[in-house]
Order: sequence, then C-alpha cells, then structure tokens
Amino acid sequence: MKIFRIVLIMAAFAQISFSQTEQSGWLPRIFTSTDGHGTPYRLFVPSSYQSGKSYPLILWLHGSAGRGTDNIRNISGGNELGSHIWTYPENQKLHPCFVVAPQCPDTTLWVTNDGREDPPDQLDFVVQLLSSIEKMYHIDTNRVYVSGQSMGGVATWEILERYPEKFAAGIPLCGLSDTRKASVLSKIPIWAFHGAADSIVSVTHAREMIDALRKAGGHPKYTEYKGVGHDVWTVAFKERTLLEWVFSQHRQD
Repeated sequence: MKIFRIVLIMAAFAQISFSQTEQSGWLPRIFTSTDGHGTPYRLFVPSSYQSGKSYPLILWLHGSAGRGTDNIRNISGGNELGSHIWTYPENQKLHPCFVVAPQCPDTTLWVTNDGREDPPDQLDFVVQLLSSIEKMYHIDTNRVYVSGQSMGGVATWEILERYPEKFAAGIPLCGLSDTRKASVLSKIPIWAFHGAADSIVSVTHAREMIDALRKAGGHPKYTEYKGVGHDVWTVAFKERTLLEWVFSQHRQD
C-alpha cells in the first residue's frame, strides 16, 4: 500500500484554491454507473463537432485539490492548465478534440483498490464514463489519451496498467507507479514529467519507472526539470511539442 500512503501525503499538500474562470464550452454533467454511483464531470465538446466525423478524446484526471462535488475544481485552480491546454482556440483549430474531466469525491482517491476489481474504485467508474461518452458522440477510439497530475498522475499510471487496450498514449505528471507492471505498459506511448526538486513524490520513482519501462522494451519519453518541485504541470504543459506528440499517437490493435 506504499502508493496509497504517498497519495494521502499529496492530498494533504494540495491547496484548495481555484479561479472562477469562464468555463466556456464545458458541459457540467453527472454520470451514473451501473451500480448507481454518481460521478460529476465536465465535458468539452469541440465547437466544430460534426456527427459524421470522429474525434480524439483527452481524459483529464485532476490532482487532490480538484476533489469534491462542485464540478468546478476538477478544471480550475491548479487543474486549469492541464484541463484547458487542449481547449485553447488555437489548439482546437489544429487538433479539435473532446476533453472529459471527472471529479473524484473528497472522501476518497482515484486509486484505492490497487487494481482489484472488487470493490471497484473511482478509476473503474471513469472507464464506464468513457464508454458512455463513446456511445453519445463520434469518438475515435484509437485516439483516446489520458493525462493527470499528482494524485491524477498516480491514477494515469494505474489506469494505463488496468486498461492498456483503452488508451493510445499517457501523460503522467509527478505521479508514481508499480515498476513490476512495466511490461504491461511497454507498448503504450508515454511521456512522463517530474520535477527534480519534488518533495512530495520523489523523482526517484519516475526514474525507476522509466528505467523499468525501457528494460521491458518500451520507449517512453521522460522530461525532468531541474529545480522544479511538485507543481511540475506549470512548466510541462508549456512544452511546444507536447500536443503534436499526443495527437500523432494511435492505439495499436
């Protein structure tokens, strides 16, 4: 349960403050799972959406400051950049895509069962949510991507490990994972980010995971920022080639 304990530390570290920005284009919704579990989420639908075309989808998994039931913190404050970078008009013009940002309750974490299916945890509900969106809209299921920071970075690694057939690429930021599962991820394009001065999740975790992936035959991209702490997202999402890299990835059958 090492990962679980570190996530609790990240939750305590998070600052629950956020800007009341204009959330234009973000539809507020509630998803009800097969067992009646309700999950608030925001859905960004491209303004150019046409039912005759298929579109890629970004799944955004917020950090611990995004938890709650207000359906705002998941896409604002410290989670604004990671959720909105894909929706900027200049980026939508080049890469029109859907973005879905579910909200984890403040009584739990994204990952609580370490991959066991009974009982299900928030990540299992998220995958049900994705399936429901794919039925409502024309989503290119070969171009579904996942990204998350801090608590959401842990969740990004975990959801890729549980559902490797679901995603075309993953972008975990300041998260950690189980190196014993590296072989499951070896064929998934991954670009991981971590700050070398992170005092919440040691950069050692990222280095060890990237090394394990490479030993398992994978070819992950890894960017480590000298002098940057836990809030690595403040620089990672400014990488000029990030969007081009993401949207060039396609799931391999």
